[in-house]
Amino acid sequence: MRTILGLMSGTSHDGIDSATARIAGAGPSAKVKLLHWAHYPYPKGVRERIASAFDGRTEDICRLNFELAGAFAGAALSSIRQSGIRPDAIASHGQTIYHIPPAGKKQGSTLQIGAPSVIAQKTGVPVVADFRPADMAAGGQGAPLVPYADYILFRGRQVKAVQNIGGIANVTVVTPKIDDVIAFDTGPGNALMDEAMKLLLKRPFDRGGRAAMKGSPDEKLLTELMSHPYLKLKPPKSTGRELFGKPSAEAVIRRHRQKNPFDIIATLTRFTALSIRGAYERFVLPRHDLKEIILCGGGTKNGYLVGLLREMFAGVKVSLIEEYGIPSEAKEALSFAVLANETLSGRPSNVPGATGAKRRVVLGGIFLP
Repeated sequence: MRTILGLMSGTSHDGIDSATARIAGAGPSAKVKLLHWAHYPYPKGVRERIASAFDGRTEDICRLNFELAGAFAGAALSSIRQSGIRPDAIASHGQTIYHIPPAGKKQGSTLQIGAPSVIAQKTGVPVVADFRPADMAAGGQGAPLVPYADYILFRGRQVKAVQNIGGIANVTVVTPKIDDVIAFDTGPGNALMDEAMKLLLKRPFDRGGRAAMKGSPDEKLLTELMSHPYLKLKPPKSTGRELFGKPSAEAVIRRHRQKNPFDIIATLTRFTALSIRGAYERFVLPRHDLKEIILCGGGTKNGYLVGLLREMFAGVKVSLIEEYGIPSEAKEALSFAVLANETLSGRPSNVPGATGAKRRVVLGGIFLP
């Protein structure tokens, strides 16, 4: 049995999520109990430096690598103090700065920063990190990696979809047998909406979906957005802010600057919902008798978006992950705690059906204090 503290900073880069779990055993039969979770927001300056690093200079990224490691260590130490639980290990996903999926014969690459050796030294706890490169080295996309954790947490007799709506939206189709599990990035999540909110309304995100509720989706713009070639690609596939982030939001606003800002936000929100629905229609529903969709991620706080999804998936039970006793904010950090447990057990935890890897591999490295 191990106690592992998971740390996650997602595509939205608003802060660090921490989840401490007690995990008994390893593999599909592992039992996971969430003990403590917390969210530690980044100061405004750190958020701005992360945003600039997405398209930044080498020196800036190099410095941020250690600065973020300090922030991760601080979040871990705060979590340890608040919970009174000292973990056996820390799982750190790091902050994704750039992600390049493989394309044809072109090798992919990915970069997460937040130096794990610094975290280990500052906390005195072994750190498991650098999860994505091993899958990519085996020919995979390096994403999504959470399907293995989703299988352990939600497996049962019926087929369920775990739909995460972070900066990017991704789905894991959890089947009774792990070899049948599929997962992929459906397309935009919050990142496109958040960037438009910053540009149009000077707010970091659309709290509760209130801005979208004030507008009306523009059908012409919606048709244009739904023609994005990524949406038609067959899984395995992954994407990032490079396709559905600030450049895309700027392009939309530039071409439609005469439109009401609230109409643009409403359109982008509906685009996120329709891209999720379209992914299911193309790649999930023809293959699986889907009984339930479990929503998680920051997008679940957007009532307008959740309402759209429930409307679009009438006939399928749409649940929030909180109904399973897991706070939405803790889900990703908890997933990487589960993956770290597999790494420490020497067990592979990628799912080739999700990433396209040629084989199953042990993910990540272990960094000692």
